[in-house]
Amino acid sequence: MSDNKVAISVVVPAYNEEESLPELYEWIDRVMQAHGFGYELLLIDDGSTDHSWEVIGQLSAQNPAVKGIRFNRNYGKSAALDTGFRAASGQVVITMDADLQDSPDEIPELYRMITEGKLDLVSGWKKKRYDPLSKTIPTKLYNAMTRWLSGIPLHDFNCGLKAYRAAVVKHMEVYGEMHRYLPVIAKWQGYKKIGEKVVEHRARKYGVTKFGWERFINGPLDLLSIIFVSRFRKRPMHFFGTLGLLSFLTGGGIALYIVLNKFVKSQMGLPVRDAVDQPLFFLALAVLIIGSQLFLTGFLAELTSLNSPQRNDYVVSERINLPDPK
Repeated sequence: MSDNKVAISVVVPAYNEEESLPELYEWIDRVMQAHGFGYELLLIDDGSTDHSWEVIGQLSAQNPAVKGIRFNRNYGKSAALDTGFRAASGQVVITMDADLQDSPDEIPELYRMITEGKLDLVSGWKKKRYDPLSKTIPTKLYNAMTRWLSGIPLHDFNCGLKAYRAAVVKHMEVYGEMHRYLPVIAKWQGYKKIGEKVVEHRARKYGVTKFGWERFINGPLDLLSIIFVSRFRKRPMHFFGTLGLLSFLTGGGIALYIVLNKFVKSQMGLPVRDAVDQPLFFLALAVLIIGSQLFLTGFLAELTSLNSPQRNDYVVSERINLPDPK
């Protein structure tokens, strides 16, 4: 690609990465120049408290291909990716972390897999990792659970190095902590041509990891949220109504058994207990109440199935080489 068109948009969320950003930019630019790619580098400053934004400004002054977006505070990686996806103009969008643990040398092959391989998404697989066991073991468990629930045969869902066809990122909404499961989101949007590439994992050179123990709790919860929202966002009554119907049938069956049992025993002249003296009566009552609540939840969910359009409006304080969308 030798013309001035943007073939590749590289989206990089950054939080307190002032030391690594210059080296990352030089590496990316060197790869792009070597292969003749027209590109843009979108650096999303996620509310850094160091000099990351000043560094981004210096890099953009050197090269207009470097574009910056700065959040007013720290919103998280999902918010940074979502904002970068909206601003990206390249035919292929590549994401990577700012900590130099992802290698820009992987970009040409990722680009080829999207353009020539006709894939919608390519996810990196850090087969050999330089992380402690406290991180690698939970990661393997989460990946196994995600493969089982999503049906996507990837080994490393949370790898920051990924490539997307432009249409994919324009139709994805990333919020909360959903960045861990972007292939799952893409699949439920109908983009099922998902590939995988073994990529180099480099040891961290500067700073410390920005993710703590809470990811071990948030990860599975976010996955369940994605599965539920993807399947039932437009038809929540199908989920809650099904559970409510099963609950009603169970409660109704128990109540019918109590009535028939009393009738048969009374006809045979056997001792009969009042319904309210039987534990099954209260079980039936509880199950019927739960069924009613589930139906009510389904109706309310139907009324609120269209989520607020303001959910992903982050406060952007400054932009570099990018127009204000408003």
